[in-house]
Amino acid sequence: MSSALATSYLGLRLRSPIVASSSPLTGRLGTLRRLAEAGVGAVVLPSLFEEQIEREELLLEELDSIGQGLSAEATGYLDPFTGAPLGAEDYMRHLATAKTALDVPVIASLNGHHPGSWTRYARDLEAAGADAIELNTHFLATDPAVSAAEVEQRTCDIVASVTSRVTVPVAVKLGPWYSSLPHLVRRLAEAGAQGVVLFNRFYQPDIDLEELDVVPSLALSSSAESRLALRWIAILHGRVPIDLAGSGGAHDTDDVVKLLLAGADVVTMASSLLINGPEHVRTVLSGLETWLAERGYQDLTELRGALSQRSAPDPEAFERANYLKALSGYSFGYRVGMEDFRL
Repeated sequence: MSSALATSYLGLRLRSPIVASSSPLTGRLGTLRRLAEAGVGAVVLPSLFEEQIEREELLLEELDSIGQGLSAEATGYLDPFTGAPLGAEDYMRHLATAKTALDVPVIASLNGHHPGSWTRYARDLEAAGADAIELNTHFLATDPAVSAAEVEQRTCDIVASVTSRVTVPVAVKLGPWYSSLPHLVRRLAEAGAQGVVLFNRFYQPDIDLEELDVVPSLALSSSAESRLALRWIAILHGRVPIDLAGSGGAHDTDDVVKLLLAGADVVTMASSLLINGPEHVRTVLSGLETWLAERGYQDLTELRGALSQRSAPDPEAFERANYLKALSGYSFGYRVGMEDFRL
C-alpha cells in the first residue's frame, strides 16, 4: 500500500484513511483479520452498551446476595438466567484478542446516554489494550421539559466522565440533531475529546399494519446519506481543534474522496463492507490511489479540506444558499388540461 494514503487520527498513525466501523464484521476475529489484510487503517469493535453493564451489575448484586454457598470462583462468571459469559468480560476478551492478532489500531466502542457508573468501564477498555475509545452517546430527547442546553450538557458530562478516566484518546460519535453543532463540538474538545464521528445512524421504527404494532427496522445506508456528514465536516474543518471522521453512507472511492476534500481525517465504513465483504476495502483504496496519482496529489494532506467551507470557491453552498439553489434548480413538467406548467 502506498505511503501516500497514510493519515493521522486521534494521534494514531494510520496506513490508510478507511476505518472499519462498528458492525458484525468487527465482532469476529476472522473478519477482523480480513479487514486488516485488505488495508483498513483501524477497526472499531461493536459497542459495549450502558444497558449491558447495568444489567450485569444488577445480576452480580443478586448473585452476591443469594449465592453465599456458591464457589467464589463461579460467582460473576455466568449469567444465572442464560448460563452465558457476562457481556463485559466477553467484550474485554474479544478486545484483547483482537489487539494481539491485528497490526492496526483497535478502537473500542462504549455506548451510553446517562452519566453514571458505566463510564468507569472506559478504564477497563484501556487496560484490555484499546488504542482509543469511540464514545457513542446515542439517545433521543423526547421530554418537552428538557431543553437543548440540558441535552448538550448531558453529552459533555458523559464525555468528561470518560476522558477523565483514561489516557487513550476518545472520539465522540454524534447524531446530527443538535441546535448548534459547531458550538457543541468545541465544548466536546474542551471536555477532553480528541475527535468526533459524524454521524451516528439512528434506526427508525416502523409500524406493522397487520399486527398493529411498532417494530424495529434496519436498512443499510446509501451513498446519498454521506452528504450530511460531508456538509458538516466541511463547515467544521479548520474551525474546531478536533479530528473529524466521516460516517454514514461511504460506499465507494468517490464517497471517500468527497469526504476527504471536505476535511475528514478518516472515513468509516460499515454498510458497504457488509454488502461487499471486507475485501471491498482493497478496491476502494486502489481507486483512491489512482485518483490521487491522476491529479498529481502526493499524499492526503494536499487533498484534505481543499473543498471545506473555508476553502471552497462558493462557501455559501454549505449553508442556506445551497438549499435555495437546489430547489430553484430542479424543474419538472406536468400537464393540466391543455397547459404545460414548468416548476
